[in-house]
Amino acid sequence: MTDTCPLCAHPSDPANAPFCSRRCKDRDLLQWLGEGYRIPGAQIDPDGLDSGRSAD
Repeated sequence: MTDTCPLCAHPSDPANAPFCSRRCKDRDLLQWLGEGYRIPGAQIDPDGLDSGRSAD
């Protein structure tokens, strides 16, 4: 069974695994850095965020 690139489905290259090339590897990194991918989580209460005030 041949592993394929998760972005373009070409056969993956061991040097860039699990991607087929440096290009696809960089595209995936840019998606993470540009908030193109998101990890689901619980909703955040805006009132509970740090406002810069001391908890005292």
